[in-house]
Amino acid sequence: MEITEFSMDLFSLRGKSAIVTGGNTGIGRAFSLALAQSGANILVPSLIDDDGTTQKIIEETGSCYVFMEVDLTDEGVPQQVVEHCVEVFGTVDILVNCAGMYLSEEVRHFDRAKWDPMIQLNLTAAFEMSHEAAKKMIPQKSGKIINICSLFAFLGGQSSPANAAAKHGLVGLTKAYCDELAGHNIQVNGLAPGYLATDMTKRDRDDPVTNQKVLAHVPANYWGEPADLMGALIFLASSASNFVNGHILPIDGGYLVR
Repeated sequence: MEITEFSMDLFSLRGKSAIVTGGNTGIGRAFSLALAQSGANILVPSLIDDDGTTQKIIEETGSCYVFMEVDLTDEGVPQQVVEHCVEVFGTVDILVNCAGMYLSEEVRHFDRAKWDPMIQLNLTAAFEMSHEAAKKMIPQKSGKIINICSLFAFLGGQSSPANAAAKHGLVGLTKAYCDELAGHNIQVNGLAPGYLATDMTKRDRDDPVTNQKVLAHVPANYWGEPADLMGALIFLASSASNFVNGHILPIDGGYLVR
């Protein structure tokens, strides 16, 4: 592309179709809305339905919204999700692997009962979704796969070895798929959110000691918001990032540099 061909249209997703796993709650909802506002139609597979909020905000953008109440860890479900996206929208152009769960326990008590479900959803389901999406993206010679990692793709982290293992695993999956799919014009990248003001972190934010401990490590000196991730997602989902591949982008207010 010549520099004179650059335009803001490169960030448009009009006519594209996106699967956002877990895209109707938490940061997943922010990702779904960002993609819809850029013109993409959205399919959300999730085990948890919401009160209709997600459908309302997506359809207000003019994009289409399809919800599938499914368990991504069940055998064959990832294939069903991808096939349904193609059936409804004609293609699958973007996959955002966002679905996840978090269980914590002191190391002596964090056993297989806690390990297995986290690895199955946070890592194995992301692999299976990527595997099925790649089958559709390779023949069409285009596609974007975006894995939602976290700071714990770079750190250890206490009280949840499965979380750190899964996030490190997503980084490896991202790089392995990038290496194999780049030649098919498919870009595979990841986002690594830092400490965000969400329902999941409310207890930590309300605790003065924990809150101060986090803020002391963040040069920006505040907790991020889900909205802080939306622009980066659109960049990685759009043609503007066609030469960005295998990258994990931290969005952490500078946490990793301190």
